[in-house]
Amino acid sequence: MADIKEQLERLKRERQARSAFQNRKGSEKKPDAAKGPPPSSPPKSVEEAWDKINRSSSQSTKEKLEQLINLTRTGAKPRPAPPPVDPLRPEPVEREALRFSENPYPLNHRYGRTTLATGLDISGHVLACLSKDPEFESLDLSTALFIDLETTGLSGGTGVIPFNVGMGYYREDQFVVAQYFVGELAAEEQMIEELEVFFRKKEFQSVVTYNGKAFDIPLLETRFILYRKPYPLKSLPHLDFLFPARSLWKHKHESCRLFHLAHQVLATGRDEDIPSSEIPWRYFQYLQTGNFDLIEPVLYHNQEDILSLLGVVIEGALIFSEEHPDCSADAMDLFGAGKVMERVGETEKSVEYFQRALNGSLSGDVLIQARKKLASHFKRNREWNKAVEIWREIASAEIVTPEELFAFRELAMYLEHREKNYIEAQRIAEEGYVLSMSTSVYYANDFTYRRERLKKKLKKQQAGEIPEESKTESDSAEEKTGKE
Repeated sequence: MADIKEQLERLKRERQARSAFQNRKGSEKKPDAAKGPPPSSPPKSVEEAWDKINRSSSQSTKEKLEQLINLTRTGAKPRPAPPPVDPLRPEPVEREALRFSENPYPLNHRYGRTTLATGLDISGHVLACLSKDPEFESLDLSTALFIDLETTGLSGGTGVIPFNVGMGYYREDQFVVAQYFVGELAAEEQMIEELEVFFRKKEFQSVVTYNGKAFDIPLLETRFILYRKPYPLKSLPHLDFLFPARSLWKHKHESCRLFHLAHQVLATGRDEDIPSSEIPWRYFQYLQTGNFDLIEPVLYHNQEDILSLLGVVIEGALIFSEEHPDCSADAMDLFGAGKVMERVGETEKSVEYFQRALNGSLSGDVLIQARKKLASHFKRNREWNKAVEIWREIASAEIVTPEELFAFRELAMYLEHREKNYIEAQRIAEEGYVLSMSTSVYYANDFTYRRERLKKKLKKQQAGEIPEESKTESDSAEEKTGKE
């Protein structure tokens, strides 16, 4: 406030001095009022201006200097005012057109509960089962490329640009996370050219992604085609871990998103750093403003995805390697392993995992599914004692869910067609009918038809019309197919 007052007083004194000077000149010739007072001429030199101020003013030295600056600027053109600054749009800064970075991690580095070196212990057979690709039999993860893209859209297509290509790979006792970031859209072609050289130089033998078969790999291949470059990854075996992850953990965890599995399976404590839907918006804002603060969370998110992908592949593979000291598979994991083996056609191995899972602590729907899968296997292989044991165990439970009514149907069919025990078959059918009346129209209709048929067979048997050991063609068909 004091500075403002001093400036006002100084301006007042300057006006008084100019007015006195003009009055003295006006005694000789009065200026035209329409033209206004003649402009004061600037001093001929700085020394002359300072001498004038110093003699005629009682101001402080600072004020005299400010007045000197103003006087010496008289007659100069005013400087243009700077354009207004929008705080929401920082001024563009110089940026790299294409940015490449590498972050190496030692093999003893732990990501959550997982040690990165453990990935090198995974056998080719386990990778072949997880990927359903026999080419992995002769490979391991030491020559694999883990890849994840950040793009300008989530729908795919030629208009979607992969502005960040994140990669992970084992090299020289390290796991390296590398990233190509396109700082200017015009640099995409340069990135594709460098990626082609990069892929060939590293001599990768396989590719590992998470939902990469549907999105990342086709999109990247499209960009290579657009720039007329050969795509070195096209012929490599590909493990898209999204599919085995669903088999392994869908029944155990509420979500199979990579971020969620990083929490539940790896125990990383990883934060939801940035929603995937926000990433394209951040990149477009960066292109407009050059503000790299918008991009740094995206690059961090991408690096975490690469490490999370490696981690869940390791933990998933360890379920099949129980001799490994880091394996901590429980009954739910063993059930998932059985589903993976069932998916690749290794039936005996899947049965082994399902049986071991049943010896654990399964419950609810997973327990029902495991029993049903095992009983179905034993029935197909005519291991009747094992199948009947499971069916009777379910049928004798105090509480039977609608999903378990299959056991009554299978048991009634077995007693009717294999043992010709119509009385016991009818009892099981009656019990199944009562349980299904209010829960399942399908099973209620099935047991109604079955009860009527068994009544007829009992009458014929009592009348001696059906030999004890006979079996009709319709009975054989039902036993094989499970249908009327």
